[in-house]
Amino acid sequence: MPEELALLVADVFEAAGLLRKTGEAIAAAEGQTQARWQLLSAVSEEPLTVARAARRLGIARQGVQRVANDLVREDLADFQPNPDHRGSPLLALTPLGRATLQRITTRASTVHQALTADIASADIAAARSLLHRLIGQVHRYEEHDASGLRRPDSPTT
Repeated sequence: MPEELALLVADVFEAAGLLRKTGEAIAAAEGQTQARWQLLSAVSEEPLTVARAARRLGIARQGVQRVANDLVREDLADFQPNPDHRGSPLLALTPLGRATLQRITTRASTVHQALTADIASADIAAARSLLHRLIGQVHRYEEHDASGLRRPDSPTT
C-alpha cells in the first residue's frame, strides 16, 4: 500500500502541474496570472484581509500582499477600512475586478467541460472523495505529530 500511495502522490503532483499550466493560460487570455485569479476568487464572496486570504489560499501572506497591491494598482480590487482592525484593511473586488473574474471563470468552465467530456461525473466525485479522505488523514497525522506523540516510523527508543 505505501508504494501505491507514493504513486498516487506523484500522479497528484503531475495533475496539479498540468492544471496549473492550463490555469495560467486561462488567466493569461484575460491579461492576468493564476495567482491574481486565485486572489480575485478568494475575495469574491466577501472582502478579506490579506492575512485571511493567504490562509484561505494556503500560501505566504507576503506573496498575497504583492498580488493584492498589483490588483489594486490595476483597479481590479481596492482596500477598504476594516471595522475590526484598523491596521488590516479588507481587500474587495471593484466592478472591473468582478467583470474580469467572470470572464476568467467562463473561460475556465469551457476548458473544464472539454477536459471532463470523457470522464463520468461519478468518477470525478469518487476521486474527490478519496482525496478528501487522504487530506483528512494527513491533517490527523500532523495533529498527532504536533501533540508530541511518536510517528509510526519513529524509533521506539
